[in-house]
Amino acid sequence: HILDAMHYQGALRIVRRENGIRLYGIQVQEPAIRDKAEQSSRLDSLIDMVFCLYAPMPEASLNSLLARLRLATPQWEKEVRPAIKRAKTRFEKTEIGGVKWYWPKREAPVNADGDRVRFLAPFDPLVWDRRRFEVFWGWAYRFEAYTPKTKRKFGYYAMPMLWREHVIGWANLTVDDSKLIGDFGYVAGPAPRDRIFKQELEAEIGRMKTFLRVR
Repeated sequence: HILDAMHYQGALRIVRRENGIRLYGIQVQEPAIRDKAEQSSRLDSLIDMVFCLYAPMPEASLNSLLARLRLATPQWEKEVRPAIKRAKTRFEKTEIGGVKWYWPKREAPVNADGDRVRFLAPFDPLVWDRRRFEVFWGWAYRFEAYTPKTKRKFGYYAMPMLWREHVIGWANLTVDDSKLIGDFGYVAGPAPRDRIFKQELEAEIGRMKTFLRVR
């Protein structure tokens, strides 16, 4: 607990991990920023960077995400709330179904992946905000690694499956004797019967095999 506290206070940094255990080192401190205008500018830039990674976001999720900066920048804790208020004046916003949504100005949505299937990590920016996930795709995903096996609905490390513009299900992947084994679930019940989907699912499995160096 002491090491965690020192880490969040900026006195330590994580040098590396050994068997999942964090090894800390001394964090060289930068000179304190005394100028209020520079403090605000740096904090605004940090907020914009974080927000652009996770946007678009409903207001409740935006508030929750940016409030975490109190942990990341404890030296500016008192400045975080005013910075959030400033941020909301910079972002584009609209109200849908009584919920206020925010996204970066000049953001132009694109469909870069087209027909591709993608396995998303449980903490991917598209998945991290469970509130937004359910609004977008109409079902509730849960990370169940810490859920007793008998109570799991999706699996130990189920990865949401993105197909075109929808998250249609999830994938559980395991490696047994250097062979990748996939177990898939779909919100609608059966898998899409589209021939292109089958091809793209195999292609994504192939990319995962290459990444894991298995067959």
